[in-house]
Amino acid sequence: MQDVTIHITDREGEKHTVLAPTDMAMNLMEVVRSYELAPEGTIGVCGGMAMCASCQCYVNSDNDINAMEDEEDAMLSEAFNVKENSRLSCQIPITEALNELEIELAPDV
Repeated sequence: MQDVTIHITDREGEKHTVLAPTDMAMNLMEVVRSYELAPEGTIGVCGGMAMCASCQCYVNSDNDINAMEDEEDAMLSEAFNVKENSRLSCQIPITEALNELEIELAPDV
């Protein structure tokens, strides 16, 4: 499989179904940016280094996602609007396991 289907609810509540390539070493934040699902400058402010939480999302499906590492956990502990299912989208690589993933972008604070 080269592309996976991802369902993304943007910050205005609009739902989008997008295709994401598994063979380009992209992460979920980069997919959101490439489809322009958040205004420029409001997502991935730190460039995907897990240092700003601007790409926080809520994972609403039970896909097998990579485990959260210490840097991501520390950043989320300081972020706003954090929920039990919060993740930093920059820390989720696009893999075949994400097919049919459902996420919602966290509010821009």
